[in-house]
Amino acid sequence: MAKPDLKTYRDRMDKSVNALKDDYAGLRTGRANSGLLDPVQVEAYGSLSPLNAVAAVSVPEPRMISVSVWDKGMVVSVEKAIRAAGLGLNPIVDGQTLRIPIPPLTEERRKDLVKLAGKYAEDKKIAVRNVRRDANDELKKAEKAGEISQDDQKKMETEVQKDTDAAIKRIDETYKAKEIEIMQV
Repeated sequence: MAKPDLKTYRDRMDKSVNALKDDYAGLRTGRANSGLLDPVQVEAYGSLSPLNAVAAVSVPEPRMISVSVWDKGMVVSVEKAIRAAGLGLNPIVDGQTLRIPIPPLTEERRKDLVKLAGKYAEDKKIAVRNVRRDANDELKKAEKAGEISQDDQKKMETEVQKDTDAAIKRIDETYKAKEIEIMQV
């Protein structure tokens, strides 16, 4: 067995940071964002499909999302799915297009969203720390098996810790930026 490859652990940490950015894309900030409708699942032809599989989603203006349904028979299903998604959105049907006004957020709702964003960030920090633990476990096994020296193990553990600190710092920065975005009126 060769020396442990720290790049795989670094990549896993990067994936946690990127997953946080994806989570935040669906978090409402009072501004229209097509990513807001990503979690919506539509009952289409006997199975659940993502909204973007049955319609085109666009943002024609800052407080409006437009959903152009491709099949006229799906308009009612799409409208029901958006209402049932728990996003607090009320689509207005206009032929095969649904216009979805984005209402301004209340102060209480903004604080709830900041708490949710903080929870997402903490979950990703835990994921990064778990990657660090996995890397350190592999390094200890490699040292015990005689594949690397104790000095190499310590150097590599230090490198893993630097990667962990960098990933957590990026998570904190992403959270702070999202908090500012949510709290802006």
